[in-house]
Amino acid sequence: MRMRLLLLLAFAAAVVSINAVAGGNIVHGVSVVVIDAGHGGKFPGAHYGGVYEKDLTLKVALKLGKLIEEGMPGVKVVYTRTTDKALGADLASDLQARADIANHAGGDLFISIHANAAPKAASVRGVETLIMGETPKEQRYNENALYESNREDLIDMSDERTAAIVRAYIQNLQFTYGEYSMAIARCIQTSYAKAGRNSRGVKRQLLRVLYATDMPGALTEIGFMTNAQELAYMKSDKGQNEIASSIYRAVKEYSAYVLKTRRAEEGASEKETTPPAGTSQSAGTSQSAGTQQPTPKPAADSAKASGKGAANSTQPSVAGKVSGENASAAKESAAKGAVAKESAAQQPLRYAVQVLASARSIPLNSAQFRSYRGKVRQYTSQGRFPYKYCVGEFESRTAAQRKAAEVRKIFPEAFVVCCRGTQIVNK
Repeated sequence: MRMRLLLLLAFAAAVVSINAVAGGNIVHGVSVVVIDAGHGGKFPGAHYGGVYEKDLTLKVALKLGKLIEEGMPGVKVVYTRTTDKALGADLASDLQARADIANHAGGDLFISIHANAAPKAASVRGVETLIMGETPKEQRYNENALYESNREDLIDMSDERTAAIVRAYIQNLQFTYGEYSMAIARCIQTSYAKAGRNSRGVKRQLLRVLYATDMPGALTEIGFMTNAQELAYMKSDKGQNEIASSIYRAVKEYSAYVLKTRRAEEGASEKETTPPAGTSQSAGTSQSAGTQQPTPKPAADSAKASGKGAANSTQPSVAGKVSGENASAAKESAAKGAVAKESAAQQPLRYAVQVLASARSIPLNSAQFRSYRGKVRQYTSQGRFPYKYCVGEFESRTAAQRKAAEVRKIFPEAFVVCCRGTQIVNK
């Protein structure tokens, strides 16, 4: 009897252990989420009805972080602040410090939480989410009293050189993570709307903190402090919990979207890298899939690995058949691709500064690289722009960030990426 009881206890412990391991191994599209509670310390933000913006944002940020930690096991939450404190001597350095925390943490997603104000229109209400960008309408917002309390959060575009650099960066967002920033912003606004909030939509804005972060990100305005009803809601524990829950649901939805996108691209890559045995692939199809079509493509190393097989398939042969020589070449190419992938996985993780992404291979001495002509290195990755061109390679992200500051004088859109060998990887 005693032995049976011991066996039952051992079995129960094993089940609990397995469940715990399984729970910890849940796959997410994001690994590190950085939550930024806007303002803090001597930078209080908006102040209405005896309430400071910095206090509201911190309470919501902490509640959001707890929800993510409990509901998304395996995802690391990083806070820019967990207490009422400033992160810099002046507002510019405070905003840069927040971006530095996010960048050093290797964040996959950056969410900055703020509260809005409309001093001349107390009836204005609702929630909106901002991403980095600019349109004529958003240009006018720089002059609008709606953003008076947060004016210093905006990039000053009155200087022509600054404006040129920032606009070059914005233009390059389509090649990096602009679409992901839009995705998280839309998820947040949709989640707000489902919770019954008045959605003011997604807007592009020239925000310093988003400009300085090297990851998809958005700044969400959780309500108007100048609206008495919304201020009361944001002050309440119930309101803060509902706001945090809305953002949390958006993060989960965004994470699932990223994971689905990644798996779809990996699946497409595997199909094109290892064609089914006994079938042929024309040179035209191979080249189109590898470099020319604007649809998701396999990593460039796979395209190169299959290049030999594609070249052989152009030799005269009977339609619908593959010669023994071509079949061998295809197998050899697939084997080389597998070896290359395994070799890359064994390389140490390093950091480089990306200056350009392309759907086609670019000569390293191309004039497109300006003063870094002949000094860049080609890397590969998944996605529509599998060819990445980077400057330098460093053991630490901090060293790469220092290099990035130098490179941005020539390429304002440059940012830090992780790599193993010649592969760009998601850390």
